[in-house]
Amino acid sequence: MTGVLNMSSADEKTTPPDRVAWFTEARFGMFIHWGLYSILGGTWDGHTLPDSSLPNGRSWYAEWAQMRLEVPKDDYQALTQQFNPVNFNADQWIRDAKRAGMRYFVITAKHHDGFALWNSAVSDYDLGATPCKRDLLGELATACKKYDVKLGFYYSHWQDWEHAGGALPYWMESSQPSQESFEKYWQEKSLPQIKELLQRYNPALLWFDTWGNESAKYISTKRRDELIAMIRKERPDCLINGRICYHNPGPDIDFLETHDNQHPAKAPGRPWQTPATMCHSWGWHASDNNWKSSEKMISLLAYNISLGGNYLLNIGPKPDGTFPPQALTRLREIGLWTSANSEAIYGATPVTATPVPGVRHTSRILPGGIHRLYSFIITPPKNGILKLPIENTAITACGLLGSDQKITRKSDGNSTLLKFSANTPVPVVYLDLKNVPEIFTHP
Repeated sequence: MTGVLNMSSADEKTTPPDRVAWFTEARFGMFIHWGLYSILGGTWDGHTLPDSSLPNGRSWYAEWAQMRLEVPKDDYQALTQQFNPVNFNADQWIRDAKRAGMRYFVITAKHHDGFALWNSAVSDYDLGATPCKRDLLGELATACKKYDVKLGFYYSHWQDWEHAGGALPYWMESSQPSQESFEKYWQEKSLPQIKELLQRYNPALLWFDTWGNESAKYISTKRRDELIAMIRKERPDCLINGRICYHNPGPDIDFLETHDNQHPAKAPGRPWQTPATMCHSWGWHASDNNWKSSEKMISLLAYNISLGGNYLLNIGPKPDGTFPPQALTRLREIGLWTSANSEAIYGATPVTATPVPGVRHTSRILPGGIHRLYSFIITPPKNGILKLPIENTAITACGLLGSDQKITRKSDGNSTLLKFSANTPVPVVYLDLKNVPEIFTHP
């Protein structure tokens, strides 16, 4: 997975359709990269990613192992005989996501290697060819319904290293398929499998993946519109991301996607999200110990929320179907924070003003017309004193979400000094205001 935020037509504000409402309120989702590559864990034939001895091995992305580590196609496809996740528990996965505060779930139904994580009637390179005789996606759909978590699928519609007509990595330019071959793949595998996913599992979201200008050769606006039309016909409420056609997503997609692990300096004019990793790799990489701290990920979630964006946080499960313990620890720590601060997260209005460095904001109107401002303290203030450009007389109440600690405040000219101590990552201060400074009002 790769790509950058395509801000085409994003500078102008647009009114999203009603189907996007749940997405803009959800703010936080779980991403899963899981497939045959998980068996390799980033290593093949004595080479482990990143490996500078291989021409294209300088990457941590374990889901690219087939191409980056130059695994022969027959050897890679033979991994189907080893894929048998005996410890997979869909209920546990979705329960863990829900407890972390995640409101939607996206899994790689098919990544670039072309392997389908379900028993597809379209291709034999699928779950049906493995010792696993379960409907993994169906079990996840059932668990999502149980826990009221929206279900989404990643589908690699452009690159497919199994089908003769699928696009290949950029460094294989001389082996790229002709337009005629790609159209055969498009009509024989890509479109039919996406339709199959829509009809069989009724996802709330489809996550497509193109990037740079290299995809433009194959994902034309004509093919983009053909795919969008099919999705709208089959499942009108299913959301579509901007990477369906990187160079020209068009007006009919539902939300934009940033570059991997990137966060825009300003709010785009359309719904958006950041796809992000907990470590370097997306798929399971047994040697990737570059785990971000929970506090770091909470800070990034808070940043996105303040700009009206979402945070789609990835886990690469092990081949047996379990989450790495490092990921579970972080999910639980993040869940404590989202639980304590839920009213500042879900359905809150972003406030893009940043008058205080290291502090981000959201707001909402409480019953009785009370304006409540939430301040996410990403960078702790010196001496535990936060200075906000709000007159003390305008504040009717204040406190820390998830805490009964008293906050002392006093005037400092046209500003207010708030003094408190917080030993939690990214504490959230709330202030009830009767006179709201213009800088904190949502345009």
